[in-house]
Amino acid sequence: MPRDLSMEKREWLLKRNCSLAPRQLALAYGVLCLLSFSVAFAFALYGYWYVPAFSLLEMSAVACALLHYARHAADYEHIALHDNCLLIEQVRGGRARRTRLDPYWTRIAIPAAGRRLIHLEAKGVAIDIGCFATEARRRQVARELQQHLGGGGGA
Repeated sequence: MPRDLSMEKREWLLKRNCSLAPRQLALAYGVLCLLSFSVAFAFALYGYWYVPAFSLLEMSAVACALLHYARHAADYEHIALHDNCLLIEQVRGGRARRTRLDPYWTRIAIPAAGRRLIHLEAKGVAIDIGCFATEARRRQVARELQQHLGGGGGA
């Protein structure tokens, strides 16, 4: 499609594949705590008081890991191509970062076997996208972007 003609709006959404809902996550943590503290209590009854301390330490570490998981469960990358703007929105840990690129000047590096992410660059602004997609999906998105941008990129 020639670049001077009006383009239709194209969008891509790349997001994490999270299998646990917040309620399921809380339930799983509760079951882990119940089991761990039950065993620790049984050892405490036999006089091994250091076992509950390690159980508490262990469940604290699991809680930190699950909080990190929950914080990043909704991370995503949204790419929208409009007539005069390529908008990339990256959300990580609740923080959004928006980058606008000129579609006419955007160069795209399609990820090869050795390259992990899609590299976009326009007028000195560079951004890497695709960290939530598989390698095949990244290549597909890069090819589609290249096609819709008029095939002008290929760094």
